[in-house]
Parts: sequence; C-alpha cells; structure tokens
Amino acid sequence: MTKRFGRAIAIASLVATGLGCGAGLGDATPASSPSASATTDSTNVTLSAVGDTILGDTPSLPSDPKHYLDPIDHVLTAGAQIVFANLEGTLTTASTSKCPAHDSECFAFRNPPRYAGYLAADGFTILNDANNHSFDFGKAGQQQTIRSIHHAGMAQTGRIGQITVVDAGGHKVAFLGFAPYDYTASLLDLKTAAAMIQKAKTEASIVVVYMHAGAEGSDRTHVTGEEEYAFGEDRGNAEAFAHMAIRNGAALVIASGPHVLRGMEFFRGHLIAYSLGNFANFHNFGSGGVLSDSAILHVTLSPTGGFVTGALTSVLLDGDGRPSLGGDSLPLVRSLSREDFGSHAARIGDEGLIRRPAG
Repeated sequence: MTKRFGRAIAIASLVATGLGCGAGLGDATPASSPSASATTDSTNVTLSAVGDTILGDTPSLPSDPKHYLDPIDHVLTAGAQIVFANLEGTLTTASTSKCPAHDSECFAFRNPPRYAGYLAADGFTILNDANNHSFDFGKAGQQQTIRSIHHAGMAQTGRIGQITVVDAGGHKVAFLGFAPYDYTASLLDLKTAAAMIQKAKTEASIVVVYMHAGAEGSDRTHVTGEEEYAFGEDRGNAEAFAHMAIRNGAALVIASGPHVLRGMEFFRGHLIAYSLGNFANFHNFGSGGVLSDSAILHVTLSPTGGFVTGALTSVLLDGDGRPSLGGDSLPLVRSLSREDFGSHAARIGDEGLIRRPAG
C-alpha cells in the first residue's frame, strides 16, 4: 500500500468515526489513525459520493471493466455506509439512440446491463439517473437501466416524484435527484422540488439532495449565482436551487454536471458541493487539465442530519478516464470555494479535511 493510498483511507476513516472534527487546516492524519476497518459510529451516518460515472460506451468498452476502479475502490468505500454516484449514461441493450446519425455534437452513452454488477462490487449502493443521459436510449433504455441497478442490489433515484429511502445503521436516509429535464425530477420547478424535499423529511431523518446543474466545460468551474446554459438548455441556477433545498430540509446537497470540480460552501450549517466533476469514464468525456481533476467526498452526518465532519480525497483521471489517487484537486476546490463563497466557503485542509467557516 502506498503512503498516499494509506493516508486517503485513514482520512476517510476519521470522517466515518467523526474524529476529524475540529482538526486544523493543515493537520495531518496521525500514524495512529483508525484503519479502513474501523467501525463506523452507530450514532452517525457516513457516506461517500462521486460525480459523473460511466464505464465506456458500447461498443467502445474497457478490456477490464470488473477491475476498472480497483485503484480506488478501497478509498471509495472506507468507513462508508452509503456510496453514491451519478450514473452518466444507461445500462441497456436498447439500440434506438436519441442522436441522429452522423451528428458529432450529440452524445449517447450506453453500458451493458451487467456493468451494474461491477459498480455494486466496487461498493456503490445508490446511483442517480437524473441527468441529461438517462434517456439517451429512450424509455426502454431508462427502464432497463433501473432494473439493472436494482438487480445488482443497488438503489436508484432521480425519476419524477421519486424519493428513495435507504437504511444506514438503523437510520433512514432519503435521496432525491434533480435535473432540468421532463423525464427527471425537475431542477427548474423549485416549488415542486421544495414540496418533494419536505415530504422526504417526513419519511427519513436525513435528506440528501443531488442536482445535475450548471454549464459544462473547462471554463465553467465557477458558481455564477445565475441561470446557466449549455447546448441551448437551461441548466438551472445551482446556488438558488441548493439554498432552496437546504431551507426545505436537505442535510447535504451534492452535484455534478459541469464535468469539472466546483467549490463548496456551508449554508445554514449544511455543506453544498457544487460539482464533484468527472469520476470515471472510458473515452467518454474530454480529458486533460481541470477535466481530469476529480474527488471523492466523504461526509459524516448526525442522526438528524447535522454536519459532523467531512473530507475530500484528490483523484486524477488518466487519458482513458480511469481514476486513481493523485492530482491537485484539493487546492483547486479550496481556491474555487474561497473565490465564489468568501466567508461561507468550506475550509479544506491540506490533508483534505473539510471544516465549517470560522464564526
């Protein structure tokens, strides 16, 4: 085990046990930190989350899909009761794509249904399909994707009106996924979204909201506080939506969609991660520079949804889109957070520990 790999697991374990609370900005994890096998504090709920994930596009698929995430899956799952990802595509054999023939500006992503089992084996427990690719192969593709996820033993969220409740050590945790499309729970209809979040709060003690929001591209790392557009689509006002979600009962808001990392802030004491970027792909997304910077978010919440502690693990995608530990994601997210949110910015230490802003 490399020093970097071991340190990442130790950080995740600190988050799982709540021992990261109050650590300084530059505090390193001590050698005596709990190992990856440390038992999660049963009074809290710990989750890991990553951004856009799809392992290729049929017929262009990796030669080793079962082992594609091997370099990182132990860090992904260390201490986590729930492991979340945005499934940026479909798990289907359907052949009718949304893209017209020879349209190089249209992208439709498809993995074989068996890939759901590989993701489950890597530790994922819930996948979001509220995004611009969940309907790439129409209703048939979407339905087969959902069946594949469930068959692999994972939960799914993101359909219209859907509230997905999972158990974490005896605590009920509700997940809701939103995107700006008519085949998903809508990011653009704030009134309906607020009602869904309020309803989720009556069904679970902790509510986690995912949003697929914001413009795309290497120059879209900042949260604008305004409506954002991509490919002629209204991709929502990420800040307005996230704040609405917190006001209506969300304990944590996580996001992806811009294909780059964005900053993090605390709003009313709750963490908002505005984009976790690309996590895994196989020649699907653009690469290089900030497009290859990624991260794993680890968060521990109290039984009522209060922020206990968190951490960010830096991840770098290689030219094939395979993630491994490394890169400069921590200083990037730290800088973006300060620039976009000032006194509300999440404080991210040199070792990745996330703290509330002072005061």
